[in-house]
Amino acid sequence: MRYRLTFIAGLATGYVLGARAGRERYEQLRKAAQRVTQNPAVRNSAESVALTGRDAAAKAFGKVSAKVEDRLPASVSDRVRSLREQRSADEDEWGTSNT
Repeated sequence: MRYRLTFIAGLATGYVLGARAGRERYEQLRKAAQRVTQNPAVRNSAESVALTGRDAAAKAFGKVSAKVEDRLPASVSDRVRSLREQRSADEDEWGTSNT
């Protein structure tokens, strides 16, 4: 799915950059893209995906750091432990909003 979206984005970019349709068509495409990005449903979905990604990254960090902590040098191990303790507070310092 990721590669398909990347391909479509590249195709759209190539069309915009290489189109011979002129400025009018470019402005039409730009306005359509703005309408999509400013749509509240799209913005909420994007925020939901971002939150899910952050949660998954935090869980992965916890699991991986727990498994490799004993194999790391002491200074790195101490830093990983302090980061894990900071994360245990479950604070979201990224600031989420539905705007």
